[in-house]
Amino acid sequence: MPSLKEVKTKIVGVTKTAQITKAMNMVASAKLRGAQEKMEAFRPYTAKFNEAMSNLSERANTGGSYPLMEKREVKSVELIIITSDRGLCGSFNSNIIKLAEQKLKEYEAEGKTVSFICVGKKGFQILKKTGKVRKTYADIMGTFQMFNAREIATEVSEHFLADGGSDRVELLFGEFKSVAVQRPATKEFLPVQPLEAAEGEESGPQISGEYIYEPSAEEIMDVLQPLYLNVMIYHAMLEVGASEHAARMTAMDNATNACNDMISNLTILYNKARQAAITAELMDIVGGAEALK
Repeated sequence: MPSLKEVKTKIVGVTKTAQITKAMNMVASAKLRGAQEKMEAFRPYTAKFNEAMSNLSERANTGGSYPLMEKREVKSVELIIITSDRGLCGSFNSNIIKLAEQKLKEYEAEGKTVSFICVGKKGFQILKKTGKVRKTYADIMGTFQMFNAREIATEVSEHFLADGGSDRVELLFGEFKSVAVQRPATKEFLPVQPLEAAEGEESGPQISGEYIYEPSAEEIMDVLQPLYLNVMIYHAMLEVGASEHAARMTAMDNATNACNDMISNLTILYNKARQAAITAELMDIVGGAEALK
């Protein structure tokens, strides 16, 4: 049985750990509210943007060519992995990384070349071991803005259009379902497929009839395509931001409960050790008294 001092030291240490995890849970809860409101406010904009792009693509697909919508034989695939910069959020990041590794194995089995763009430090720390990371954007997930999404989208689209660049780009991120549920999700990023992206999206009632565009639908498409990519990246980053705080809140709550259980068990052990020490002292006293008789 461990000594009283050892058990008491453990109880003090676990109590301090519980205080830290409780504080982190409260901080994550406060940050989650703002991140969730921001994400939910952006979702209708994303849905309406998808609807407009779908309508425009139907009008403009007959005139001119759009390099960002061009489908070609897939020999090279690029995966944009969006994770958090910080840990202590359960299996949130590891689930996204597992999905990326699964995609890597599938595409390499088909004979395709795969590269990664890592947004967030945690994804880069694991995927750099594969030697497939082409570019990384670390330490931006805590304070990201639309210009960060624009920078990433520009880099990816330029590589897609370059000779010897990627033939398909996919977006992997953590989708926020609820405070308790965050799931890894995949979206096709390039070539631009607004019609497919719009399917399954929650949007308002569809307006029947035709839109009249000024200038032409083709000119508007040239301007909106890069903006569409920016919106997709920014929306995914908002989802990951909210999911990270929700996952951390749940993980820290579980850690606090585990610490409380450990403190209860250590307290029982401490009481047993204390009782054993008292009994031993009483036996020594009784033994000494008997020896003096």
